[in-house]
Amino acid sequence: METKDIIYELRTKKGLSQEELAEKVFVTRQAVSRWETGETIPNIDTLKLLSKLFDVSINTLLGSPRELVCQCCGMPLEDCTTSRETDGNFNEEYCKWCYADGEYTLDIWKRYAEIGGKEKLEEFKAKLIDEFNTLLHIEGLPKVENLNVLSGEFINMEYTLPNGEKVKFLDDKQTYLGSQLESEFGGRCFGIAANMDFLLVCTYEENGENPELVIYKKR
Repeated sequence: METKDIIYELRTKKGLSQEELAEKVFVTRQAVSRWETGETIPNIDTLKLLSKLFDVSINTLLGSPRELVCQCCGMPLEDCTTSRETDGNFNEEYCKWCYADGEYTLDIWKRYAEIGGKEKLEEFKAKLIDEFNTLLHIEGLPKVENLNVLSGEFINMEYTLPNGEKVKFLDDKQTYLGSQLESEFGGRCFGIAANMDFLLVCTYEENGENPELVIYKKR
């Protein structure tokens, strides 16, 4: 469905006239009419108000152009499973089990709270990003620009060592800072993960198939 149809359906389902909806989101009736004819779409601030009023995500209001997944556990997101901020607005980056009421629920955030809270955490993330970009010099690895919270259960791959031994380096019950990046040479993806103790880089094919460890470096 297009945005114009979605707004019309949500408005009529809630029993609101165009004028009543306009009053609730601080626009004119003519603006609502233009949305519903497809002439215009609401701006981002108005989308936030509509999202809260109708209890749907902005992604839903826009016709679901993005396939949302939790950046922590990888769960596909629907409105009923998407996390929220303390003001009730949707946070479309995480599921409600990994992030709730403005707080991350996983253990890694409790650990990092010990070093000074979210501000210090952002500083620590920036330090890790710099280490990935300046210390490892891995051919084909793009510049790292962001790290997300990732569940160990989601990213703990099994690698085959040269001697044939199969090992895992992470803990399914822990969480890490990491990301996925497409190789500059194509074909495979890079997976990166880190915490206070190490940096890990691996490569794998689609859906995590055939993982290969590139480096595990103590910090």
